Amino acid sequence: MCFGPLKRFCHWGPLIALGIIKSVTFATVSCLSQWWPPNESWGSGLLFFTFMSCAVLTLYCFLHAMFAGPGTLPLKWEPKAEDKRFLQYCVTCEGYKAPRTHHCRKCGKCVMKMDHHCPWINNCVGHKNHCSFAFFLLFAVLGCAQATVVLSLSIYHAIHRTWYIYYGSGVEPIIYMSLWGMVVCMFVLGLAIGVVLAVGMLLYFQLRSILRNRTAIEDWILEKAVHRRGAQERPFIYPYNRGRWNNFKQVMNISCEPGGDGITWLVREDCHQFTLTIEQLEQKAEKRARCREYQVVQRFSGWWFPCTKGLGACCHPPCTDEPRIPLQQGDIVAVTRWKKYWLYGERSSGPGGAERHRGWFPRRCAVQILNNDNDSDNAPAEAHRPTQEAAVESKKKR
Repeated sequence: MCFGPLKRFCHWGPLIALGIIKSVTFATVSCLSQWWPPNESWGSGLLFFTFMSCAVLTLYCFLHAMFAGPGTLPLKWEPKAEDKRFLQYCVTCEGYKAPRTHHCRKCGKCVMKMDHHCPWINNCVGHKNHCSFAFFLLFAVLGCAQATVVLSLSIYHAIHRTWYIYYGSGVEPIIYMSLWGMVVCMFVLGLAIGVVLAVGMLLYFQLRSILRNRTAIEDWILEKAVHRRGAQERPFIYPYNRGRWNNFKQVMNISCEPGGDGITWLVREDCHQFTLTIEQLEQKAEKRARCREYQVVQRFSGWWFPCTKGLGACCHPPCTDEPRIPLQQGDIVAVTRWKKYWLYGERSSGPGGAERHRGWFPRRCAVQILNNDNDSDNAPAEAHRPTQEAAVESKKKR
């Protein structure tokens, strides 16, 4: 959760990330001081300096991305009166969403230019911390790549230490490691290799996102826009792509300070500020049009792997971090997405349905409410195909 600085820090993501940073740093410095001491030659001094620079910059950018935050809209934010019809309204924040702004259910706020919620910094990546987050990934990969080389060679020399003492030429480095020291170094080496591979892949996607000036959420919006319009209509033009160099300069700089206020954006000449928001409103309208109501016939606790709801639901969970919603028998859920074993919908509660809860739940827990004969024709092919157990339960109710 994104609360104060202390609560933001006291989370498994930042604690694990800091543990990896410190363990890799201490193990590499310890091994480097035996394998190639920094005062031995200019090459060893340069290697030590570059590694410590990467370690310090990784820690600085990590803390900056975590505590600076992505930038959020104030509660009950409102644009000009003539612009309200182009923007979405956030029920939780009781205000409108500026262009490129999305509500994060974990932070509980509308985040400017939201890319994703990162558990490692326990915060969103957005307008104000996108640059520092990208630098954090870059320096982490460079530092762990150096650590991988240093730790690998140090372990190799430590294993062959006895051979060097009796049969070596005397110029080989003598590295002393106990059994537990060897185990720790091999474990840290595995962490460093894992960071290079996993974080390196994330760095690639972030650089691609920056060069395209497209967040992960906007990638999904653009994909739906292309699919929705098809080949017959005029293709959708993404408004924020102004060329790779301009896109890069808009996010990346030495000071890590973003350009602009996070509300008004530079766009292409053939687009305007609300090109993307209008497309979002049209997609929302189509989503509401294909929405179908389901009645819950089996209670669901909200577990991610519901063993009591069938082997199919347990073994085929939705490949997403979206939440599961607990349901009680008799609840009405507005379903907008359908999978073979799962449904995604929204359940309203509270006075007048003020509170809304969105998430996935097993298909067998609910049956579709058929209001007329056309519902079964308009719904997706499998949207209204209840399981045998749900059908029996529905008959008992009738």
